[in-house]
Amino acid sequence: MRRSRILALLGATSAVAGEHRGGGAPQVVAKGLDNPRGLAFGPHSALYVTEAGSGGSGPCFAGPEGDEVCWGASGAVTVVRGRHQKRAATDIGSLAAPDGTQAIGPSDIAFRNGKAYVTVGLGADPAMRDQLPLLGRKTNGWLLKSGWHGLVGAADVARFEAKNDPDKAGPDSNPNSVVAERRGQAVVDAGGNTLLWVKHSKIRVLAKFPERTIVAPDFLGLPPGTKIPLQSVPTSVAKGPDGAYYVGELTGFPFPQGKARVYKVKPGHEPKVVASGFTNVIDIGFHHGKLYVLEIAHAGLLNAEQDPRGALYRVGHHGKKLIKHTGLVMPGGLALRGGNAYISNCSVCPADGSSPLGTGHVLRVPLK
Repeated sequence: MRRSRILALLGATSAVAGEHRGGGAPQVVAKGLDNPRGLAFGPHSALYVTEAGSGGSGPCFAGPEGDEVCWGASGAVTVVRGRHQKRAATDIGSLAAPDGTQAIGPSDIAFRNGKAYVTVGLGADPAMRDQLPLLGRKTNGWLLKSGWHGLVGAADVARFEAKNDPDKAGPDSNPNSVVAERRGQAVVDAGGNTLLWVKHSKIRVLAKFPERTIVAPDFLGLPPGTKIPLQSVPTSVAKGPDGAYYVGELTGFPFPQGKARVYKVKPGHEPKVVASGFTNVIDIGFHHGKLYVLEIAHAGLLNAEQDPRGALYRVGHHGKKLIKHTGLVMPGGLALRGGNAYISNCSVCPADGSSPLGTGHVLRVPLK
């Protein structure tokens, strides 16, 4: 069973206490964001944040979990310069619950030679796009790039998934993370369980992430010891100091605690697990040669209604994990610079305050 959308968080508390193990208190550097996700530093050291939006008036239909989702052109990219922030790109496809929460839309951004690359999620069988207006068909499920008149299509990731279905689990596409290189772009498709390489609009598979089996949790009511499949659902890709790609996984339903891993990928080789024991990884990155791992739900997505805290880890030698910060609310993206972690927080919260958790914002968290 695939679940690329975050579970409902109705009834969750708006204030979450957590521990910070650093040299200073976290600070808010951007606020009022609409389901903020991946972020990156771009030209002139400005911070760019993808906003998955809050859906819109429709069309509406059954989403990946069977609940209703509605489409709208509310996805955006915000640029933050010092104390100032403004929308740098707007009118990008977004799918969300009717209250605007749990959106799927712009999910990550990367830069190369001043050009921006943006992944836009879909979270569904690519055939679902036939129900969307033209803008949805031209943005959701795509890798976009900056052009003369804003963001334009660089590669149709969902179409590639529909034609090839590399993991043979049924067509499902959700472009979720991107690394921009000189010769192309590495893109993680969370729905397709793949790491893809994009060059001049052409796509090929760099790695497929395997399905595992786990013992079924008690709440499913299955006989004791019954094994069920667990999909990888890779959510993040980063370039390591050794030149390899590193990929973090969310894991699929039932989102078990401690089962998410980080893979090392060398093109032409099978993915290799290099760190494990995480829960629902949403982003990763490197800073001064160290790997940092961000969990969206430290207690697991099925427990997020009661405990929506995320967590940031630093991974040391032999995979040893050092927790750096737990005072996060369903975080969605990570950028590392100048001894700080920049984290998009309340990543399932729209900017209008309709979420019981608050509104989306970006935190600067000291790492020392």
